Amino acid sequence: MLTNGEMFGLELVDKSDGALKRGTVYVTLGRMEDKGLVDSRTEARTEGAIGLPRRLYHATPYGLRTLEALETAARALSRARLRHA
Repeated sequence: MLTNGEMFGLELVDKSDGALKRGTVYVTLGRMEDKGLVDSRTEARTEGAIGLPRRLYHATPYGLRTLEALETAARALSRARLRHA
């Protein structure tokens, strides 16, 4: 989902059809950011805004290459299983 631009963490939860949970999405995004797979920026604050600023997340070039490698490996494994079935 982050391959098409920036999203807020709760947007990811909403669009995941239940695959992501609200309580773990930010922990996971933080770990992914530590590994260089995603990057984030703080949303610009409007005057008079209260609470913490929201963060927008996007995939890094390294994250996109990693995703491509994982998808390639998954396709290869799937083809191998079909040949041996």
